[in-house]
Amino acid sequence: MSYNFNQIFDRHNTNAVKLDLAVPRGKPADVLSLWVADMDFPTSPAILESLHKKIDHGIFGYSCLDEPFHQALSAWMKNEHNFTFERRELVTTPGVVFAISSAIKAFTKEGESVLIQTPVYYPFKNMIEANNRRTITSSLYEKDGKWQIDFEDFESKIIENNVKLFILCSPHNPVSRVWTRSELEQLAEICLRHNVIVFADEIHNDFVYAPNVHTVFSTLSPEIAENSIISMSPSKTFNLAGLQFSTNFIKNPSLRSKFKAERDKTGYDEPSLMGIVAARAAYEGGKPWLEELKKHLISNINFVRSYLKDKLPLVRFIEPEGTFLLWLDFSAYGIPDGELDDLIVNKAKVWLDRGTMFGAEGDCYQRINIATSQVLLQEAIDRIAGALRGRQPL
Repeated sequence: MSYNFNQIFDRHNTNAVKLDLAVPRGKPADVLSLWVADMDFPTSPAILESLHKKIDHGIFGYSCLDEPFHQALSAWMKNEHNFTFERRELVTTPGVVFAISSAIKAFTKEGESVLIQTPVYYPFKNMIEANNRRTITSSLYEKDGKWQIDFEDFESKIIENNVKLFILCSPHNPVSRVWTRSELEQLAEICLRHNVIVFADEIHNDFVYAPNVHTVFSTLSPEIAENSIISMSPSKTFNLAGLQFSTNFIKNPSLRSKFKAERDKTGYDEPSLMGIVAARAAYEGGKPWLEELKKHLISNINFVRSYLKDKLPLVRFIEPEGTFLLWLDFSAYGIPDGELDDLIVNKAKVWLDRGTMFGAEGDCYQRINIATSQVLLQEAIDRIAGALRGRQPL
């Protein structure tokens, strides 16, 4: 079946955070929105069909997981990620950020330290601070166009701050790294050595570009499986974020019990009905759509790389290994970060995610979401090129 990912859908006035919050957040009404990480495409027809059937049934009561769902999820994880789990290890949450907050409360006390690797998805820091914990950062660094882990700094930060919990982003948002097995093993060994529990946010795991391979963190060793929480969701893969459904795999019974206790304190004890229906349909019948989507994303990546090389050579393209988010470096222009963001938003009228949202390491970077039509993507980059025209390098 052929899917048209270049068709343009008007998402205005559809309760879309990506577009309908532009003016309330001080952006121009005609801004092009390529910031928040959802897609501008309808989801898989297989998912829509299942949702329509549930709507036609007409009853939307309290919901629970069933055996067909578990079979579908198990098959997906085994076939796509070489990962197996037992049913009792699965804990659902309304989203991965919800799960992060639950883990912070379950495995640390107020005032204790939680480690993140910046620049990183900003809700990590938000959840740590909202729960009155200390944010400890170990900076990633860029070398030859590729972001790297400073393992010496990572371990020293753990020791110096008595870190209890590490939140791993894998694949990494925003720098689009797919960590190698060797890199993950080094992180795991350090955390085991210092009794640091690992929460692995693997929500982008289905977007990995060859020859890179995603490794589920808990598959590194039996010891790591007992010391980690693996969180993922069909929300990024199949554009289902609004259905509020994610899955967490926790092998260790003690960690699982503590995590569930914190989740349950919120009053959340049944998963989203439509989330269950959509997830099962995605895992059973969504792969053809996903494979076509990946081809479209690769085409968009190739387009942006070529465009920048030909028309905006001062904007440095960081080669993505995964995700549908590109990390672009504007530092060669020598424009201060705040001025750069103002230029892109108010002169180019394009809404991207400012790099410093993810940490100080993102100074003069911008994150762009390429999960859109190539027509809109080109329009956005044309606007940015126009706004930068005449600007000289530093």
